[in-house]
Formats: sequence, C-alpha cells, structure tokens
Amino acid sequence: MKSICLYFQIHQPFRLKRYRFFDIGKDHYYYDDFANDDIITRIARNSYIPAVEAMTEMVRTSGGKFKVALSISGVALEQLEMYVPELIDSLKELAKTGCVEFLSETYAHSLSSLTDVEEFRAQVKAHDEKIYNLFGQQPKVFRNTELIFSDEIAGMISGLGFKGVITEGAKHILGWKSPNYLYNSMASPRLKMLLKNDKFSEDIARNFSNYEWSDYPLTAEKYISWIKGLPEEESIVNLFMNCEVLGESQPRETGIFEFFKALPRFAEDAGIGFILPSEAISKLKPVDALSVPYPMSWTDEARDVSTWLGNRLQNEAFHKLYDLSERVRMCEDRRIKQDWMYLQASDHFFYMSTKYGSGKSSFSPYDSPFDAFINYMNVLSDFIVRVEEQYPAQIENEELNSLLTTIRNQAGEIEMLEKELKSARAEKQSMHVTKAKAPAKTAKATKPAAKSTTKKSEATEE
Repeated sequence: MKSICLYFQIHQPFRLKRYRFFDIGKDHYYYDDFANDDIITRIARNSYIPAVEAMTEMVRTSGGKFKVALSISGVALEQLEMYVPELIDSLKELAKTGCVEFLSETYAHSLSSLTDVEEFRAQVKAHDEKIYNLFGQQPKVFRNTELIFSDEIAGMISGLGFKGVITEGAKHILGWKSPNYLYNSMASPRLKMLLKNDKFSEDIARNFSNYEWSDYPLTAEKYISWIKGLPEEESIVNLFMNCEVLGESQPRETGIFEFFKALPRFAEDAGIGFILPSEAISKLKPVDALSVPYPMSWTDEARDVSTWLGNRLQNEAFHKLYDLSERVRMCEDRRIKQDWMYLQASDHFFYMSTKYGSGKSSFSPYDSPFDAFINYMNVLSDFIVRVEEQYPAQIENEELNSLLTTIRNQAGEIEMLEKELKSARAEKQSMHVTKAKAPAKTAKATKPAAKSTTKKSEATEE
C-alpha cells in the first residue's frame, strides 16, 4: 500500500528593530515587538489557525486515517504563546487526536549543526522539552533547520538517540534513485532517512495558483491520481512544505483549503494511506544507504547552505556570533542566554544573502543585504560588550574550556552525591519501617507470656 508522509513547518524569528551604532552599550533590547506581533498574528489568522483547524477536522472526518507531522521552532512557540495563544490551544486539541507527530529540531531554528555540536545538542534538548511540556509528546524523528543534513550531522543526530531524520531529496545526492523509498545514512547506518519528493511538494507549494502552469488547475483527484500512477514498489511519498502554503503564500481564495481537505477522501478511494514519520521508519525497510559529504538543504536550486553562508558578510557575522559560544555557556544571566538563542535564528543570515541581487528581498524587513548586515552587527556588538563584562576577551578559550570542564566535573560529582544521598535516605526509611514493624510483633508475643506467668503463680499460691 502506498503512503503519503505529510509534514509542515512553522517558524517565525524574533525580528530585530533598527539598532544604530550609537545605541551600542546603551540599549540592550534588540527586538521589534510591533513587527513580530503584527507578522505572526497576521500569518496565524490567514494560515496557521485555519490550517490546524482543517487538520483536526480531517482527522475526525477520516476516522483517524489522515495523519500529519509538524515541526515548530521554539522561538515560534514562544511568540505564539505571547501573541496567538488560541493557536497553542488548537494544537493541543490536534495533539489529542493521536494523529499528529511533533518533530524535533533546534530551538532557535539555528545553523548550530554546522559549527557547534554542544550548542546544537543543547538547543535540541531545549526544543524537545518545550514540545513535551506543551503537547505531551517526546519527539522521535528529527528535522534540522531548513532540512540541512550531511554525514557529519547524521552522526550528531544519531548520537542524540533519534532513529530517523527528514531531509531533502536532492538530485545531486540521489542521482538516478527515487525519493519515494526509505533510505539510511551511510555515515550512521542506524539513522533512517525520509526524503522530500520535490516535484509533488512544489506542485502544491509553488504551482497551485500558477495560471501559466501546464497542469493548472490542480484538483485533489488529479493530484492523488499522479501519486497512484507511481511505480508500485515506490511505497512512500514525502510531502514537505511550510505551513504558510495553506492560506498565506497560497491565499484562501485560490481554493487551497478545499483542495487540502479533499485529499484524504480521494486518497482512500485510490487505496493510498497517510503515515507518520515514526511509523514509516519502523514499518519500512531501507532500500539503500546514502552519503551526503557536504551539507544540503531544501532551499533554492543549489540545495546547499549558500543561502545563509554564501558571502563574506554572512560568514563574518556567523563566525563572530559563534566565537562567543563558550563564554555564553558560562553565563548565568538569563537575558544573555535568551538573546543568544534569538540571535542564532538562520533568518538573520538569510536577510544578508546576495544570491538574488543586492536589492530588497520580499521576505526581508531590510532595504538591502548590507543594511541587514549592519543592523545585525550593531546588535551583536552590544551583545559582545555584555558577554565580555562577565567573561572578558582576554580570557583565552583554553582557559574557558578548562573552567567549563571543571564546572561539568563538579556538576557530575554533585549529581553522583545526590544519588548517593537519595539512596541513603531510602535505606534509612526502609530501616525505620522495619523497626516500626518489629516492636508490634514483640508486643503480641509478650502478652500471652505474662498471662501464663500469672496463672503459674496463682497455682503455686493454692
């Protein structure tokens, strides 16, 4: 039986306000609250809320046969809690159906997997805790920021205990192979790979309302017939896209929601089911191992990371930021930790991209990539001042590493002592219980003996 694995991404960064050079050292608040509120509220109203409501309705009308996976960054969840709490409630209702799977990712939608293993692990842990606290699910399958993946990253993901990963079905990796199978990583054989079917995903994400497209208009019946027409042995079709496709990039007037809601009915008629990523990696067997020597992503034609790290501006900002990582890890200041997380969002580096010219990008709040760079570096300069007030630049990284090792060792010793103390308390409590029971038995045994003695003495008197 053929299956559709459907996954949507929800992410919004904390956008930065206009931050001038003269603000450095004076103003430590970096965010454009008005823009952040306005953008996420608008997109939630147009896309996220009706999309989640549609998913819940589709699960119920299909009798639980419709299934969907969601990946929501930690910074997006924070903004939803602040500005659109009703969406969090809708997501909780969807979670109760048992037909949605929340995927793991980096908390800040960051590029940490490309440079800082320790930061990467910390963010994944923070994200998964957030998901569990909100929705009661422990993520089992991983998807990295913008589906970034490589052999090196495979080892990092596998090392965190994940059995599967969602990533791009890039042509330069697949070659003649089809994305419609389960694969495993050559570098980490236990890690199974679900690859995006680019054509079928883009037919919805980009072509749905394109009047010049040869297959316009796209109906649910036509779409499912294409999937059914694939070779029988191709058992899974992975449709991965941004949630904004539903209602934002493809507005409601295009009929996108009607198309989406009709998919389960036509899929069932065609003998096609829906499957969650964790179900796919447990039920299907990998047909081959794939090697990804250099990082790939799901962005633009190159399917690499040049959208975020393709020019000197981006690389300077990126390295300047992550040079601070050891110092930030030692900080106890909650605000510094929070700003560190928000400043890592990949969006800040995307705004500096010159891949499509030096003009304003439709997704960027800046007039040019250079403006984005200047604004970010001004903010980062102030952030560096704050970090260095606690841990000056004169302290070498070797000294910091030594301090961190000492702190970690002390933390390990404290944890071990706490376990010993807990064990000792349990043992002591057990002894108290035993002692409490023992006198009760002795008391019962003593009473008859006293009676017997009395009778004996009475007999002697007679």
